[in-house]
Amino acid sequence: MASFVNISPSCCSFLSRWPPIRHHRSVSQRRVCFFNKISHPRLLVLSLKCSQNSESDSETSVPSPSSSGDFTIKLSAAIGGIGFLETAYLTYLKLTNSEAFCPIGGGSCSDVLNSDYALLFGVPLPLIGMAAYGLVAAISIQLSGEDLPLGVKKSDAQLVLLGSTTSMAVASAYFLYILSTKFSGSFCSYCLLSALLSFGLFFITVKDLGWREMQKAMGLQLLVASLVLITLNTSFASSKSISSSLAEVELPYYSPEITVPSSPFALSLARHLQSIGAKMYGAFWCSHCLEQKEMFGREAVKLLDYVECFPEGYRTGTKMTKACTDVKIEGFPTWIINGQVVSGELELPELARVSGFNEPVQPS
Repeated sequence: MASFVNISPSCCSFLSRWPPIRHHRSVSQRRVCFFNKISHPRLLVLSLKCSQNSESDSETSVPSPSSSGDFTIKLSAAIGGIGFLETAYLTYLKLTNSEAFCPIGGGSCSDVLNSDYALLFGVPLPLIGMAAYGLVAAISIQLSGEDLPLGVKKSDAQLVLLGSTTSMAVASAYFLYILSTKFSGSFCSYCLLSALLSFGLFFITVKDLGWREMQKAMGLQLLVASLVLITLNTSFASSKSISSSLAEVELPYYSPEITVPSSPFALSLARHLQSIGAKMYGAFWCSHCLEQKEMFGREAVKLLDYVECFPEGYRTGTKMTKACTDVKIEGFPTWIINGQVVSGELELPELARVSGFNEPVQPS
């Protein structure tokens, strides 16, 4: 009967002289030596077992690590970077008082961006969002590396990331509620994109952390969510600006009717103002603008170069037209005569003096 032993190639070569050895390569690519039964009284058949190279065995037995964790961390960093760029753009618009490009919704984006709900205790919300997205992206990039700076543990960094994404998700849910109740009919594409990014970061963080670890941190999440809601409610409740008080008011545009006839002096002055390129800036809802027009009368007012700053009506957060913002209008009416800015309702003789009108016609 043959005896089966597992030996190394060196063992096989050492015993190759006697008895005869037959080498076979098994499916596992290991060398196997078979010893035939020899009827020799003095022959002692030893069962030898030669181990294979331990390093090669360990290499084949250790499974390759999963890359799903690295993928979620990199995805979190990418989403945080996108959110950082979006909020940086909105911060620039807010600080420079520029008009927002809204691919969907027209002027709704500017209405929301310029409302009281875009400020948190006087600080622009896009600026706070930029800091939050930047923090998430930075932590995610650090977690993708081998070691964290300053000796911070990975578990501590994950808790900070969970707290940050939780606060962002809660704030986004709150703002979606504000958008649907205070700005009904408006569509803010930037608001919806930011909410989508915030929710995505939260779910990615929860998935990466694991259900059991998240249960342990449930108290932290509840605390963060409560602080965010209290802060937002306190900030918006303390806002006493005029635009906040007109949050539910919408004024459609209308053209005020002038019924007073024009005097000869008013007609001559209106022609003079038109000839020198003088402009009157006003708003359809401004009572002083209406009184200024009535001084000229219905015939003369048609000759004036009048610029309406709210041609599409007024509602909370509505900005003036570019023609009005370019000249930095601060009140209505405002005249620009020969490069000079004159604010307020002016009597016709004063307008004649400022504009250099010397027509010897006296006002009636």
